[in-house]
Amino acid sequence: MHCRALIFLLLLGLAGCERAPKRADLVFINGAEPESLDPAVITGQPEGRIVNALFEGLTTFDATARPGPGMAESWTISDDKKVYTFTLRADAKWSDGNPLTAHDFVASWKRTLRPETAASYNYQLFPVKSAAAFADGKITNFAEVGVKALDDRTLEVTLENPTPYFLDLCATPPLAPVPTATIERHGDNWIKPGRIVTNGSYLLEDWRINDRIRLRKNPLYWNAKNVALETVEVLPISKANVAFNFYESGLADLTMDKGLAPPALLDEIRKRADFHAAPFLGIYFLRFNCAKPPFDDPRVRAAFSLAIKKDTLTEKITRAGELPATSFVPPGIEGYVPPEALTFDPEKARQLLAGAGFPGGKGFPFTTYLYSEGELNEAIAVELQSMWREHLGVEINLARQEWKVYLNSLSSLDFGIARSSWVGDYPDPNTFLDLFITGGGNNRTGWSDPAYDRLIASATEEPDAARRFGILRQAEDILVKTQTPVCPVFYYVGIQLYDAGKIGGIQPNVLDEHPLKAIFRKDGKTQ
Repeated sequence: MHCRALIFLLLLGLAGCERAPKRADLVFINGAEPESLDPAVITGQPEGRIVNALFEGLTTFDATARPGPGMAESWTISDDKKVYTFTLRADAKWSDGNPLTAHDFVASWKRTLRPETAASYNYQLFPVKSAAAFADGKITNFAEVGVKALDDRTLEVTLENPTPYFLDLCATPPLAPVPTATIERHGDNWIKPGRIVTNGSYLLEDWRINDRIRLRKNPLYWNAKNVALETVEVLPISKANVAFNFYESGLADLTMDKGLAPPALLDEIRKRADFHAAPFLGIYFLRFNCAKPPFDDPRVRAAFSLAIKKDTLTEKITRAGELPATSFVPPGIEGYVPPEALTFDPEKARQLLAGAGFPGGKGFPFTTYLYSEGELNEAIAVELQSMWREHLGVEINLARQEWKVYLNSLSSLDFGIARSSWVGDYPDPNTFLDLFITGGGNNRTGWSDPAYDRLIASATEEPDAARRFGILRQAEDILVKTQTPVCPVFYYVGIQLYDAGKIGGIQPNVLDEHPLKAIFRKDGKTQ
């Protein structure tokens, strides 16, 4: 029997012989099952793609990753570049038909900043006056925070300092409005189909855990007339071979995740017309758990970094045009020249490890390398294990975890070394470097350095662009050379598989942002 028929029958069987819904206008494979669909708490790119379709902030990214008018139709900026006055659209509505107002933004930003929300990304709001102080509990009166609804359609935002990327921040999930009344009524269950109220280009029609998410065009969205796809189905498949088989058999139109091209087939797939790859601001890196031995010692962290031959990983395993990482901030940010990270030097690595009390790896404690599921991550983990064994004499235990469990382990520092990745939220070094300030929600290393914190804080107050980049360069030098709580491994290239003769609206860009509202079919196969 033909492969496609076999897979289709298998899907029917797994669904308990349930009647399959009509095929969506676009079916795309998104990688891992989302951890959540709450804009305030998500941290991963797979959930971000869906949340950005369900919710929209004051601004929104277009297909080239440039911020433009979203819920705000216009804005003005004061001469000192610290006060933004946004005018919301007269037709801005929630999906239940209620008007979306400036008061909704005030309530939503307050929720993101409240400690009980546990928003790892709350620091995206810290450029706003007194937002960090409110999040840290230093002030309790939210009226002191620099966000005010002057009336239903006018939102005034006052910043601590001029922030050149603030309009980019306004397009990110933590700054999106959420239906606070619905959340108060349903608690954590507010994100379920039938309860969730959204304001973006799509509605959540169905969500079957580890099966599929179905989105339907939101007729109340302000720009609905320019949203081409009526329905979109999102498949949470993280195994590259399975994802590729779905795509090859025609059960999916698009794969939209970096790890969904099978490593063993990459050399052949790269020659095909439906293979699309482009560099963007994304990095694959390692986190060390600096909160407990042995990685509380910077010599040990440096030794493990120096023992990695990064070009072996990109030439032998990833093979999609990735470049070995020579810094933490990827290339592509105009005007910023990052410092060089540690490079492969096994002799120096052995000396540092011996100086830390583990000559030839003797006496090194049991240590786990944590990584999320996926063939690429698996292959890299095995290669790293081999490198550390060969060059340091250390045997590292490998631990693979499902996406949600993996994210929880990262947050609780339940690892020795962990595979990680980061994609810039805006085209500025700060989106990479402010991750690692003391107590940062996405720090996830247990590392703290007062000098680093001072530099990041100083950069936010520096109005001169060149001097600001110089300060950030000093901070990055601490991060990748002096203290090394992280080890940059390689820079990502964005990879998608799709037939450009059938699918349009996907453009390479520095943020690897591909809004569903911008995608359309060229072959007319819509519902």
